[in-house]
Amino acid sequence: MYIVNYSRRAGVVFLVFVVFLIFCAARLFFIQLFQSKFLSGIANKQHNLFVELEPRRGAIYDCNLKPLAVNISTDSLYASPSGMTARDKETAIKKLMPILNVNYSYLKERLGRKKAFVWLARKITPEQGEAVKKLNLKGIGFIKESKRCYPNRYLASHIIGFAGLDNTGLEGLELYSDKYLKGEPGWAVMLRDARQRKLDIYDRMVSPRDGQDLVLTVDEVIQYIAERELEKAFKQYHAKGASIIVMDPYTGKILAMANRPTFDLEGFSAADKDSKRNRALCDLFEPGSVFKIVTLSAAIEEKKVSEEDRFFCENGAYRVANHILHDHQKHGWLTFREIIEESSNIGTTKVAQILGPDIVYKYVKLFGFGAKLGVDMPGEISGISKEPRLWSKTSIGAVPIGQEVGVTALQLACAISAIANGGQLMQPYIINEIRDKQGQTIKKFSPTVIRKVISPDTAARVRKVLTGVVEHGTGRMAKLEGFFSAAGKTGTAQKLEPDGSYSHDNFVASFIGFAPAEEPLLAIAVIVDDPRPVYFGGVVSAPVFKSVASDVLRYLKINQFHKDLVALNETERNN
Repeated sequence: MYIVNYSRRAGVVFLVFVVFLIFCAARLFFIQLFQSKFLSGIANKQHNLFVELEPRRGAIYDCNLKPLAVNISTDSLYASPSGMTARDKETAIKKLMPILNVNYSYLKERLGRKKAFVWLARKITPEQGEAVKKLNLKGIGFIKESKRCYPNRYLASHIIGFAGLDNTGLEGLELYSDKYLKGEPGWAVMLRDARQRKLDIYDRMVSPRDGQDLVLTVDEVIQYIAERELEKAFKQYHAKGASIIVMDPYTGKILAMANRPTFDLEGFSAADKDSKRNRALCDLFEPGSVFKIVTLSAAIEEKKVSEEDRFFCENGAYRVANHILHDHQKHGWLTFREIIEESSNIGTTKVAQILGPDIVYKYVKLFGFGAKLGVDMPGEISGISKEPRLWSKTSIGAVPIGQEVGVTALQLACAISAIANGGQLMQPYIINEIRDKQGQTIKKFSPTVIRKVISPDTAARVRKVLTGVVEHGTGRMAKLEGFFSAAGKTGTAQKLEPDGSYSHDNFVASFIGFAPAEEPLLAIAVIVDDPRPVYFGGVVSAPVFKSVASDVLRYLKINQFHKDLVALNETERNN
């Protein structure tokens, strides 16, 4: 009986084991067949960490390969919340708060996410990184990223612009050339152990493609000189704003461009919109008497008036339709040359009446006003230039003297360059070439002629008249000392009031010119918005031109002497 019962019990146990084995086999079969991908995915999430690898953003250099914007390596802090206990998270929050300078709720929300990877802080300082590493916190790790750095901070800030935290360009050339600078990201799968600790072993990886470098036409030294002198005038005359552009008149290369107010590229997020605005490209204003170069050029080119033709300037008051036009000084008889030298509104208007609206408008357009010039920077506007059919009866006394038109500092710089170079309107540009990380040129930019404006003979005659403006006219404060001569035109424009009338208290002071007058190397436009208490362009802006032109010409002369000396030594060495 006992043996029979024992056999039955043994059979039951055996049957239970068989059933259990069958169940386990079925379960394993089910898992293998239907849940293998799901469970493999969980295992991969536990032991593999997918990380995007950021490319190194391309650098920006001046024409002499001095860095204006570069990337430096820095640490970014991440966490793996799914592998951390509640206690781990609370410890991390309390210890990271003072180091990262963030509040409790921020870290609590981040670490509360059910994810294997979340950013806690991007591109932290070396001091912060060292402090966090000493804590040895569970679930907290570092990834190397690159951070944008601007060595010169304020210098050329409106040209360079800035890039955001994710290395995407937001302003200036950083924005305009983002497709070249940014590069393409890569990715990697990083292995972790059972405790979610990073092993610094990559299972799979696609390397990022670094961005390409920009080499500009800007010269860091010339940029510094231009900004230094503009800053002096901006502060001295308590101006609302100011701009300066220095160009190579023969090529259209922008050697320097600056605005005031300005901002620190390292702290761009704290700057206001007014400081970030590139006034040289996007601020519209009536130019005033600097615009008389258009009437001067048109009259000579069309052979309607010569420099020595005489006009009666009505002793300072002249009726045009229902408007009385005034000069800043009373003049009687003046030659056309003297009209420009003394900046007579009445004399210029009488010449424009001989030309007629169609011819005046023709040259306004030829000089590039009322249209974008196509500079390789964001923010350029076209300005305003009305067709003759939209002119009023008084427009013939307004447009030729720089009223009823809207221009930019860049347009004025290009217009005076056309006179300096012999009559060609050049397309302005600021990117000289694009290079890869090996220094090989990927793309090269060269001078582009937009169109012929005036003949070389007319340009030469206009240059002589504008030289007289500086030698003994309204631009005497722009006269260079030493062997160099200069030519240019002053401008003092009344600003418009909200009701459309011209202000008697607010002005734009300007000077456009080139140097040396005979063989120009530089074309410069200086615009100062609402200077006080003095507001004449010949007093406010002309001295800025003088200081910049003098120092830059000396710099170029010394630079050329150094290059010639190096070339001579090289030749002697080879011989």
